[in-house]
Amino acid sequence: MYSEWASLSSLIHNGNEENFSVLGKFPMAEGKTVAISVVKHLAGNLGISQAAEPSPLTTDREVLWCMEVVCFGLSLPLSEHDTIRDCVFVYCEWLSALHPIPKISVPKPVCEDPNLYARKMINHFHNLFVPRKGEAWPFLYLDLGHDVINRQAVLCHRVLRTLQTLAQVSNRMNRETWESLLLFLLAINDTLLGPPTVKDDVGDQLCERVLSVLFEVWLLACSRCFPSPPLWKTFREMCMNWRHRMALIEQWNRANLVLTSKLLEFMYGPSFPELKVSEEDAQLIPCGMGNDCVAQAWFRFLHCIGNPVDLCHPAIISQTQKFLQFAITSEDVVDPYQHPCLTQLPKIFSKAIRGIAVLVDSFLGMPKASLIGLTSGRTTTSHSATTTNSGPSSTSSLSSVLSTLGQDTRPPLAPARPKCNSILHMFGEWLFEAAHIGCHGSSHISDNSRLGEASTKRPSSLLLDGSVRKSIGSGNSLGIQGMMVNASPSFSPASSQPASLNDATELPPSLTIEKFESGRAEALGALCRIFCAKKTGEEILPVYLARFYLALQQGLKIPEDKSGDARICGEVLSSIILNSSDLFRLDLDGVQVLVPYVLDALEVVLPDKELSPKSPYVSKTELRRASIHILLSMLVLPLHFQTLPIRELSTGSDKNYTPLTFIQLKPRLMNLLINALQVESDPQNTQMLLGGLLLSVQDAAAYEEMEQGIQLDQGQDTPSNLLSSASDTMSSHSLSDYRSLTEDLPELQEGDAAFGNLYYDYPCRLSKNSAHALFVQATYLVCHRLMSSWKSDLNVSLAALELLAGLARTHIRKTARKLTDDLECKRAVKWLCDYVAQQCSRPPPAHSKDLHSSIVAAFQTAATWLSAHPFLLHDKECLTTVLEVVELGISGTKSQGKPGEPIKMKEEKELKPASMRVRDAAEALLTVILEQVGYFPSPCGAESLSSLLDEAALLRHCRSPSSLTPPFHRNCSNSILNEQYKGSSPLHHFRYFVIENSTMLALLEEPLGVADEQDSQPTVTLLIRGPFGRHAWSMQLRHLPRHKSGSKYHAPNPGRPIPMGEAPVRSDIKPRYFPESVDRIPLCKVDHSIPSLESTFVEDEKSSMEHSHLARLMERQVAAEAAAVQKSKALLEQIRDSGGQVECTPPPVCHEFQTARLFLSHFGFLSSESLKEPLNSPIAPLMALDINQTGFSNDLETLDGISCRTCDTVHLFYVRARQKTAEEILANVNSSSTVNPHFLEFLSSLGWPVSVHKHSGWSGHVSTSWRVTESQSGFDLPVSDHGGSLYNGESKVLYWADVNSEIAFVVPTLKSQKFMDTISTDGSLTSGDLSSGPASFDRSFSDKSYITPVPVPPEKPMRTFSLDLERQQQLAQQDGSVTCSAGSGASCNPNEIMPPAPPPPTRQKRLGRQGPGSLYTSGGDTKVLVIWLESFEDWIHVPIGDLLNSMVTGLEGGARPNERESFVIFLHALQTGLLRVKLQGPSGRMTIATPLVDGMVVSRRVLGTLVRQTSLNMCRRRRLENDTYHPPHVRRRLKIQEMTQKYMIKMSEPELYTYLFSSPPS
Repeated sequence: MYSEWASLSSLIHNGNEENFSVLGKFPMAEGKTVAISVVKHLAGNLGISQAAEPSPLTTDREVLWCMEVVCFGLSLPLSEHDTIRDCVFVYCEWLSALHPIPKISVPKPVCEDPNLYARKMINHFHNLFVPRKGEAWPFLYLDLGHDVINRQAVLCHRVLRTLQTLAQVSNRMNRETWESLLLFLLAINDTLLGPPTVKDDVGDQLCERVLSVLFEVWLLACSRCFPSPPLWKTFREMCMNWRHRMALIEQWNRANLVLTSKLLEFMYGPSFPELKVSEEDAQLIPCGMGNDCVAQAWFRFLHCIGNPVDLCHPAIISQTQKFLQFAITSEDVVDPYQHPCLTQLPKIFSKAIRGIAVLVDSFLGMPKASLIGLTSGRTTTSHSATTTNSGPSSTSSLSSVLSTLGQDTRPPLAPARPKCNSILHMFGEWLFEAAHIGCHGSSHISDNSRLGEASTKRPSSLLLDGSVRKSIGSGNSLGIQGMMVNASPSFSPASSQPASLNDATELPPSLTIEKFESGRAEALGALCRIFCAKKTGEEILPVYLARFYLALQQGLKIPEDKSGDARICGEVLSSIILNSSDLFRLDLDGVQVLVPYVLDALEVVLPDKELSPKSPYVSKTELRRASIHILLSMLVLPLHFQTLPIRELSTGSDKNYTPLTFIQLKPRLMNLLINALQVESDPQNTQMLLGGLLLSVQDAAAYEEMEQGIQLDQGQDTPSNLLSSASDTMSSHSLSDYRSLTEDLPELQEGDAAFGNLYYDYPCRLSKNSAHALFVQATYLVCHRLMSSWKSDLNVSLAALELLAGLARTHIRKTARKLTDDLECKRAVKWLCDYVAQQCSRPPPAHSKDLHSSIVAAFQTAATWLSAHPFLLHDKECLTTVLEVVELGISGTKSQGKPGEPIKMKEEKELKPASMRVRDAAEALLTVILEQVGYFPSPCGAESLSSLLDEAALLRHCRSPSSLTPPFHRNCSNSILNEQYKGSSPLHHFRYFVIENSTMLALLEEPLGVADEQDSQPTVTLLIRGPFGRHAWSMQLRHLPRHKSGSKYHAPNPGRPIPMGEAPVRSDIKPRYFPESVDRIPLCKVDHSIPSLESTFVEDEKSSMEHSHLARLMERQVAAEAAAVQKSKALLEQIRDSGGQVECTPPPVCHEFQTARLFLSHFGFLSSESLKEPLNSPIAPLMALDINQTGFSNDLETLDGISCRTCDTVHLFYVRARQKTAEEILANVNSSSTVNPHFLEFLSSLGWPVSVHKHSGWSGHVSTSWRVTESQSGFDLPVSDHGGSLYNGESKVLYWADVNSEIAFVVPTLKSQKFMDTISTDGSLTSGDLSSGPASFDRSFSDKSYITPVPVPPEKPMRTFSLDLERQQQLAQQDGSVTCSAGSGASCNPNEIMPPAPPPPTRQKRLGRQGPGSLYTSGGDTKVLVIWLESFEDWIHVPIGDLLNSMVTGLEGGARPNERESFVIFLHALQTGLLRVKLQGPSGRMTIATPLVDGMVVSRRVLGTLVRQTSLNMCRRRRLENDTYHPPHVRRRLKIQEMTQKYMIKMSEPELYTYLFSSPPS
């Protein structure tokens, strides 16, 4: 840099003539006498001990003479401390002549020409710091006491403070004065700091101070009077002579940080992350320092100490005149590099490299949060894991509390950061050289050729031959290997360091290469962060990639300890792992050559449970987490690259070398993953490993399915076994310990060490690469750990249950399955049941919301296993186990207790479930077992668990023409219960009852189908609306089987028989109420004690009137019956007299039946005991509903609109490079030319496309869900070219469902956003807005169908864990209750009965705030976004808040979507065909769902499955965390209870019978 400029070092070393006084020509005694007397007088006028007076010196000659005396006084022996002190005081006062206001004691000539005299005084100050004549430095103070040394140090401080103040406040200094000041500071620093360090001497005491003054004044000079090139060259040469001083590196770091902070500010603007420095350091930069000046000063200060890597070469550091002089004069030191002070070089080297690493981080946009120990020598005992050694520059240190699973807590890289090449041009040579110290063929002691120059030249990346660049290619490891040799003649693995000058064995133990490991770790960590900061599409020069890969190869080698049989995780390896999380997530050319070396390193860290990093500042948990991040980015490589060879970086002379292939690494990766999971104790790390395990299983299964049975098994020769376990005492068992699969499971005991025996010898017959082997191993391992170690941690338990649910859905190729599948699945279900039983049996203090959440998740997982493997219920033992756990969840206890205990019947048990949430989950599982297992999907399809038939649809199929009245002859597009057709509403053809306050029956007594006179059987059609959906039943009362009903068993009509002429004997017998013997029994007095009936009415006039009225009615009835008998006799006599005969004919076939009554009676709902009101509830088991009340139709539609499954929506977006607005993003999917073809492939893997208007399930918006309508014109037109816009929710969506949940995938567009805006105007969209023609079925909502809130009793506080059972005692409202009067004899008309105001329904504790859509979610809508990024760096710019406006589902409940509450899954396609995942979500205890993990790399084969499962798990965890959430079947039950309270008809038993015998109104 300054090669063409002359250095001023000789001037400093030889001294300046102005520093010598004329008194030095005389004997010391005479000169001392003169100096003492003159200086004492001059000091008397300074105002120190008395008031200051004007100086008597008035001419230049007088001043110059006195200055000669003062100059001599400053060189007196230290024993003359008072005189030296007065000399310092005099000059310090006189230097105020350069101040804006000089002091009064300053001589007039000095004030008139201050710069001239200031330069002389500054030069004279040098005598204060130099050794005295005849004394050898640094032995000057060996015979003096510490008091003398301290006194001199105080004077030196005074001089330095004065000069520093002068530079700060003076505005009169010219260039010559500035240069003199800078040369003086260089000279005294060289005087004090040049010699080897001696503890507690003046140089040691003043080291930090003189250096700080030098650097601060130099910075001031850069602003006021920029130093000349000779000065800069001299400054650099002097600093290189002081590099054995720690304070120099600290001040160098300090200046670099301050200048870098200013440099970043004006280079990249205020939006770039600020490098925060202390307020004291920030003041080092003058306010008026220009940008060009800052840039020039920054570059020069950066290089002022030469090559920092020289600090690890003692021979270079000690090659100075002062060290050579010390070696010559000392008897103990033979060679200069053996001086004791050089033992600090490892720490100095580490701090210097750390300072460079901080600068690198600053340019990357992730500045250090703490710089303690970097710019000062102060120590602290509160260092965190990110403040020292490999930690300080390792900003990849992770926090233990994350918002999203596996998310790195490092600050994000600045989008405007410079390119990697630019940073490497600046710092790369130093970092690469530091990274290679101690490697094979290099030494940390330089040779003679290096002693003469500061550093070696780095190979110029810009001069690479074009053919070399071409040979490298994208990902071509051969090109990288060739470039290693050909890129530059000055670089190779063996020539990265010069040969050794001396044998390393001659070095002191404190200077061996191992002592410099900390600095090397810093350099490698900085390099890893630079290369991991590569942007999408950015190119890094091949020479840099080559050097980086070689450095990592050397750094990843595992050193052996002295015994040679143990591997340790040193600082270098820790630093690489901590800073290389993104290494395989980027498109780095040829990075795959590092896979074997990284895998070797991970096999050291992850399987070792007792691993202790060498550096005390590296957290074991964070080291393991970083290792897991790297592992998760490598899991899919074997099946993706398969037989692609992995080239060695340097094969040497081995011609028989056979490269590894990726598929050969799969057994090692699987072993590593499983072993790491067995020993992992950190919850966060465990969840990440569980996500990786599910990825491996599903990827292997998808690969085998795609390959049509071709299974690769390249790992047979690998000595490691898939089942090899690590040192965990709970799971470490050899294969000989495994038992047969046919053995029964042992009793599960918590903490039982023998639990590990549950691993069986299943894989001995399976390929270690097969998906089936992984499936079995994953099931056993996770179930075991769930029972033994994870059950007390909610998040880990949820992750394990999510993995088991994913395994249940995994489709294993049939040819890979074994006969043991049934038993394996059975054991998995039994483990889940045992887990629930153990959790429920924990003591009451352990029961909490978290515990119950884990139980609920276990029930859901069991439902998934049973629905995916229906054959499990064919096994009696499995069915018994599941039903026992269901019973435990519902009632709180099992009927079958411990062996030997009697069975406890249902009526004997007290209903005490663990919590309402547990009971609800158990009920849901029971319903799945009874209704769905083996029958899902239903004939209606997977989109509906309920029947698609409703009242209107049933009436269209009735035989009775009266039911086909308009508008129901055709299915109207509006509500089936439309109020404008109230007179002919289909509701009036049905009778509505509520059974057990939880099930609503709609009974239609008209037969269905075509009329058949020969098959007129009593028929009833039911619509059963219960907590788990709506079902349609049609039943007939038949006396013969259906196949025999058409046969005629009677013979043809035989004709009339011959009548008999004998007249029957008739006898008139008067009926008696009592036998005749009663009249013969004499009466006694007791008989007369019973009063007659008439005597009871004497005193009661009302009773007498009622009796009279009853008597008249009886007389009237007797007369009517007598008249009828008489009329009948007369008719018979008339026929007989006319000679006619009466023909007996059978009665006509009955076509009308009261089938509703028959159904209720046959099913036991009309018995006396069934109609009694229970003591603990005002609601009878059977209640009739009044359908004529206002709002019944709306409430019924609302009930039909509440799905019996959870419904979720995922919105997908495609972001092209550098797009930042929602309008641009929404427009991308309009054409396939603007999206990646893999994006469309990904969409097709999420679910199956459905037409919104013909779809009976969830469609992404409540206005179009759970209904079938006709689409508007143009909605269902085929789209020939689209980029996903076809699934925008207007006409089609992507849909997926299972027995527990349904999920819609919507790709919003600008058009769909406007469409949803029209829907959201009123909060709903009626079907009339969507359709103008008939539809197959009508299940639409009314305008107010989902805004009717469930009333919440204000007097009941919300409780979280109370058992608010449905049959808890309630107080019925007595005022205004409706009854039917029977006193008038008139029939009761229920249609005229108005019920009272309904009391609050039961179980409202978790409803919380209600609003639109609350009946569907009762807990809020979870927003999940999946965003495909062309450029990964754009994730930080995606306008999530604006995109939320296009994600309206109608479930928001009136609340505006919050960006912070949204879950985002970013996907970025790599050039290799793999995809990188990034997760972003709200902070919470249960929001970090699996299987996707932040930073995971996945294949396209399983991308859709993993995204879908992660989205579902995110929503499920959010519901578990929500205290106000109700499961779907509970919301339906609550709605039925509300309708019961609102529309029930209170009737007595006779009134109910009367109501049943009457015909429904038509």
